[in-house]
Amino acid sequence: MLLTLFMVAGGALVSVVVPLYLKRFFDLISQSGSQDTASLLVATLLSILGIELIGWLCWRIASFSAGYLQSGVMAELSDTVFRYLHRHSLSFFSDNFIGSLVKKANRFIYSYERLSDRLFWSLLNLFVSVSAIIFVLFTRSVLIGSALLIWVAVFVIVNIFLIKYRLKYDLVRSQAESSVSGDLADTLSNHTNVKLFNGYEREVSTFFGLCQKVKNLQRRVWNIENTFEAIQGLLAISIEIGLMYVGVTLWQKNQFTIGDFVLLQSYLLAVLMKIWDLGRLMRDVYHDLSDAEEMTEILNTPHEIQDVSRAKVLRVPRGEIKFENVVFNYKQTHNVLTDFNLDIVSKEKIALVGPSGAGKTTVTKILLRLYDIQSGKISIDGRRIDRVSQESLWANLSLVPQDPILFHRSLKENIRYGRPEATDKEVYKAAKLAHCHEFISKFPEGYETFVGERGVKLSGGERQRVAIARAILHNTPILVLDEATSSLDSESERLIQEALDNLMRNKTVIVIAHRLSTIMKMDRIILIDGGKIKEEGTHDELLEKTGGIYRKLWQLQAGGFIR
Repeated sequence: MLLTLFMVAGGALVSVVVPLYLKRFFDLISQSGSQDTASLLVATLLSILGIELIGWLCWRIASFSAGYLQSGVMAELSDTVFRYLHRHSLSFFSDNFIGSLVKKANRFIYSYERLSDRLFWSLLNLFVSVSAIIFVLFTRSVLIGSALLIWVAVFVIVNIFLIKYRLKYDLVRSQAESSVSGDLADTLSNHTNVKLFNGYEREVSTFFGLCQKVKNLQRRVWNIENTFEAIQGLLAISIEIGLMYVGVTLWQKNQFTIGDFVLLQSYLLAVLMKIWDLGRLMRDVYHDLSDAEEMTEILNTPHEIQDVSRAKVLRVPRGEIKFENVVFNYKQTHNVLTDFNLDIVSKEKIALVGPSGAGKTTVTKILLRLYDIQSGKISIDGRRIDRVSQESLWANLSLVPQDPILFHRSLKENIRYGRPEATDKEVYKAAKLAHCHEFISKFPEGYETFVGERGVKLSGGERQRVAIARAILHNTPILVLDEATSSLDSESERLIQEALDNLMRNKTVIVIAHRLSTIMKMDRIILIDGGKIKEEGTHDELLEKTGGIYRKLWQLQAGGFIR
């Protein structure tokens, strides 16, 4: 960075020195055309050549060093954004469109590239050049130097005032553009719903409204910009004519030469070009800052769930889980669990059942620490999960969700995600246990088949079997199955159930299921309703409870609706 700064400053100074030699050149021409004068003219030209080559070298070194600097910083910024985003909580991603986050990240990174370009090639160049020009003109005429200095100060102040006025519109425009991107991503990911629920015209209308808002904001910003340029044009005309008039006055007094006019005109052209760029440059800087603003806010937003200082590494030799007086609310408003208590002994297989919204999935989410509880404590083998590192917690739990999402990578990579160091042989074994191998082997590219974004190229049942294979490979002491067989037909469920029996052996298991037939063999069934445990026991014990909730649920599923 220092090398770039010094070389840009050197190149800018060279551009100020060259007109001094041009002044000398034209002063010599205005004299008699003697042989000595011709020799001096040639010598002056050679001096200009040498100075120009020095400037050329400065700019070349600056461009290569800036390229090295910017590429490195952009890579580190990308890495920083990636790391920080992935540390945000589940609720953060629930509240933000993924497409919008991607755009914010990209705009943040490329705004740095544009800002650094403007710093090196424009702002620094302008500052050094204009400062040196004003200094040189002061040596020729205090009046001209003072006039240019005052004019530059007025020009900069006016631009700062006007551009700050525009900044608020730039920020609103940037937010409106993010809304357009978010709506586009949301409707594209729901394209099937848009078609099947006749939503095309509605979505087109909504998107058109968002685009119109961006258009109006952009038009207002451009109108402000055009006003800026009109004011700048008047200021440029005034300084050019004014200084040349002062030059004529000094020439009449024999205090100004033809070379001085060349010098003044060269400097005026240079200053006006650079100062004119200053107005646009400052506007672009604010534009870039507004582009970076949204991602900056995210980077300045503390992570909702964080490890405590010096968090311990969780070790799980037994797999005992305990919920003690747990209270949990979504967004501090929607109460889900109240004074929730549950003890799960080592290697026990329990099932969580109950009506939709009862809190079953919430129990597993707070166990995985995807959310933090408001009060109470959750412990594994006597260690509170909020006192251990999140990475060590997740290293000891495996989750097979209801609707697994896969990476747009090969089937082999998706299965191996459960244990990156696993061999191909181990991957194939896990796939066979999960009964993935049957459908994978039918693909032309087999395990190298890419599954598409979120796994859209696979059916729901196939995605779940891949998720089960991934969990088999992960092989953790605690296993959570959230409706793991809900997308399977009866034949597939029979095959998967066999794999799950092997997977659950010697593990502490929590199963969430609406299909009660899948949990009959559990050691204990916990019925949750309203965020509290209402009933618990084995399948047979709960069926014997006259008027019990579990018994009613079983009768509904096993025998149809009761009149």
